[in-house]
Amino acid sequence: MGKKMTFALAFANRGFMPGELIYGAREDMIKAVTDAGYDYIAMDAELTRYGGIETRDEGLMYAKWLKEHEGQFDGVIFSMPIFADENGAITALQDAGVPILMQAYPDEIGKMDFKHRRDAFCGKFSVTDVFTQYGVPFTVLKPHVVHPLSKAFEQNLRDFAAICRVVNGMKRFNVGCIGARTTAFKTVRFDEITLQKYGINVESFDLSELVYKVGKLADDDEKVVAKMAYLEKYTDFTRVPEKNKLTLSKISVVIDEYIEEYHLDALTLRCWNEMETILRVCPCVLLSELNDRGIPASCEIDMCSALTMRAMALASEQPTAVLDWNNNYGEDENKVILFHCGPVAQQLMTGRGTVTEHKMFAKGDPGSGWGTNEGRIRAFPTTIANCQTKDGKIIVYASEAKFTDDPIEDGYFGCAGVCEVPNMQDKMIKLARGGFKHHTSVGVGHMKEILHEAFTTYLGYEWVDID
Repeated sequence: MGKKMTFALAFANRGFMPGELIYGAREDMIKAVTDAGYDYIAMDAELTRYGGIETRDEGLMYAKWLKEHEGQFDGVIFSMPIFADENGAITALQDAGVPILMQAYPDEIGKMDFKHRRDAFCGKFSVTDVFTQYGVPFTVLKPHVVHPLSKAFEQNLRDFAAICRVVNGMKRFNVGCIGARTTAFKTVRFDEITLQKYGINVESFDLSELVYKVGKLADDDEKVVAKMAYLEKYTDFTRVPEKNKLTLSKISVVIDEYIEEYHLDALTLRCWNEMETILRVCPCVLLSELNDRGIPASCEIDMCSALTMRAMALASEQPTAVLDWNNNYGEDENKVILFHCGPVAQQLMTGRGTVTEHKMFAKGDPGSGWGTNEGRIRAFPTTIANCQTKDGKIIVYASEAKFTDDPIEDGYFGCAGVCEVPNMQDKMIKLARGGFKHHTSVGVGHMKEILHEAFTTYLGYEWVDID
């Protein structure tokens, strides 16, 4: 996360339109992209008439140029300063392999004579129609026509950058599955072959291997010592017995080794109850730390939550979390307490967490649950999302809500926050009837439309609208 985005720029032309306007569009678009903090590449303007794409030959030239620069750009911005030639456009971009933003210039009152009239409002439809006929996905945003130097296009750029991050980051990646699903949680079942069809490769590890690796690590191993020091800075470990803190550090080292060796972009972990009964720890705080450094990590082998967590982390460039739909908040039908034992990133909390013993495990087996990172989730606008695998498809939902600063009593265990969800009761019915699990993943900011565009236009997920 945090990588500087690069866009390939392309400009439309059409013979009888005022092609001189393309020169100004190039300057406008370069300024818009760089002012927004992104980078760009553009084909030499001298290679085609006015530096635009009109004929099939010019389209082929641009396509060849894109191929030569493959891997150097995250998306394409196809700018239409005037009515575009659809043949040149589709020839240039049909094999781009990345998201394509269609931008068309507005006409100006007082500049509607033949020398200045653009007709891009109309020409944009000509291009999008042909791209649809060819089955080439593209992005169109509001407003239909927009000047590159406007505030509206600045927002378009931010949204398009987020769409590109999600699409490019989700179309092929590796996710680790550490441990098997617990028998008690059939709700988190998933189809690995379906995920592979969507480019999601699952690397599976037996939990016994992790236990073995932890047992082989020496207490004074450099990695273990360094990890313990890092974890102590990350959150408040002062209550944790030294032995349990050492074990947590070793587990974290082993998980890091899995991440590095198998190039894992996200992971899910069997967090109970072998770690508690055998290793005498609860790994919540380790998942919290992974999420905080940008590696989406879900608990309870909830693979599907790990996927939507990754998507929202890519979109927002901030940590995400998986939480239980856990408690009503008094009589308010639109508020819910979202909770988990402690895998929430510190960046999403009101302050530094405190590592405690998991109260559920301590009840029947004292001393077995050290590792929950307790605290409260801070107030912020949020997106809630999750998915399921069914009949060879990934089915996903997303909606927008907000975490509030409503209090939760001190006696409430774990890491939790009050979330206000508009029309929540209707959404709960739709989630229940849709077969979605008791978890939802949350991210920072409102990004439902970004996720919808990435998932449905480019990635081929099936969307369930719960709003």
